[in-house]
Amino acid sequence: MFESGAFVGQHLTPLDESQRQPNGVDLTAAVIYEQTGTGRIDRDDKTIGDREEIGPVDGTYRLDPGAYIVQYGETVHIPEDHIGFIYPRSSLMRNSCMLHTAVWDAGYEGKGEGLLEVHHEIEIEQGARIAQLVLAEADHEGTYDGSYQGEHVD
Repeated sequence: MFESGAFVGQHLTPLDESQRQPNGVDLTAAVIYEQTGTGRIDRDDKTIGDREEIGPVDGTYRLDPGAYIVQYGETVHIPEDHIGFIYPRSSLMRNSCMLHTAVWDAGYEGKGEGLLEVHHEIEIEQGARIAQLVLAEADHEGTYDGSYQGEHVD
């Protein structure tokens, strides 16, 4: 069963009331990167390719078609007995963009990232709501203890 937006909102900070939706909470674009180096995925390890931060101009990212990594502005904590899913906001898709993410396991805490696919030039204001986090109850053993735990949390 998916949780209410009110429940989801209890598991991220900071939270502005305008981000709370009936079935989840909107996440904002904090930083956008372009990958500049080769990554590698082995059977037992991984290497994230070098990235270059794209600087916003007057608070707005102006993106050409291509692939970008977006870091969300909120610290998310996925509670035990839950799993997190992130979906793009419809306004992103209606502007020829897509956001791809992976499963967010129980126990994960951090300011996660997503793959922003841009198919037509777009302007995204820093802090704009681009995604929605939803939580669902899930049976599992253990909680997340991977290398991304605590990412981007100061």
